Amino acid sequence: MNKKISILITGSNGQLGTEFRMLENKFPNHQFLFTTKENLAIDREADIAPFFLKHTFDYCINCAAYTAVDKAETEKEKAYLINATAAGYLAKACAHYGVKLFHISTDYVFNGTGNEPYKETDPVNPLNYYGFTKLEGEKLVQQFHQQSIILRTSWVYSPYGINFVKTMIRLMQQKESIAVVGDQWGAPTYAADLAEAIMHILSSGKFTAGIYHYSNRGMISWFEFAQKIKDYISSSCIVNPITTKEYPTPARRPHYSVFNLSKIQEVFGIQIPEWQDALKRCIHLMQA
Repeated sequence: MNKKISILITGSNGQLGTEFRMLENKFPNHQFLFTTKENLAIDREADIAPFFLKHTFDYCINCAAYTAVDKAETEKEKAYLINATAAGYLAKACAHYGVKLFHISTDYVFNGTGNEPYKETDPVNPLNYYGFTKLEGEKLVQQFHQQSIILRTSWVYSPYGINFVKTMIRLMQQKESIAVVGDQWGAPTYAADLAEAIMHILSSGKFTAGIYHYSNRGMISWFEFAQKIKDYISSSCIVNPITTKEYPTPARRPHYSVFNLSKIQEVFGIQIPEWQDALKRCIHLMQA
C-alpha cells in the first residue's frame, strides 16, 4: 500500500485554507493537517520545531497571512511579524525537516506603473506597507529554503471570509447605487482555482522551486468586476465608476497589476480558467 502524501496547511481558516478543506475529499491519497494560529502559531519560532518533531510532512502550504491592506499602514509590527518574520520561521523549519514549501504572495509587490503583464523577473517596488511585508516574506522564504515555490496571486475572492465579491453582493442588496474604482487594473483570482493549481503541482511530482504568478485569465478594472457581479446576481443596483483620487485609502494601490501567466503554465502544464467563468462558478456556489 502506497504511503499517503502528507500536507500541512497553515492559516486554514482563511479563504485559500478553506478551499483546501473543500478539496480534501478529492485527494484520498493525500493526508491533510489543517492548522490555525490556535494550534500552530507560526509567528512564535519556539512553537514550530516541536510541531514538526511531532508530525511528519512532505509538503507545507502556507496560507497564513496578514491581509488587511489599509490597516497594515498603522499595524506595521503585526503585519511584518505575520507576513515576513513568521514566513521566515516556517521556511527555516521546512528546510530543516525536508518539507517542500508553497508560500503565497501578492501582486502588491509591484508599483503598478507598468502597462504590460508583469513577469516573475520584473523589478519589484511595493507602494504600500502590506506589499512591503509580503516582499520581505518572499526574500526570507528564498533565503532559508531552496525547495520553495512562491505563488504571487491577486484580487483573491471565494464564498468564504471577507472579499470584494461578497462585499459587492451585500452592498448591491442594500443600496440603489454604488461607486467603484474604475482606473485600477488587474485580474481576480478565485481561491478554489488557486487551490486546484497548487494541488496539480503537488500531485504532478514535478516540484520546480521558484517564483510563479497565478490569477484567473483576463484583465479588468474593479468597476468592470463589480458590473459582472451585478449581472450574475441579476441586481438592479446602479454601479458608477469613480477614480482612485475620488476614493482615497490609507494604503496606495497599484494602478496596473496584471500578471504574465506563461511561466506557471509552461512549467507545470496548468490550464487557467477565464475570470468570468471562475466568478460564475463562485456565485453559483454561493447562491446554492
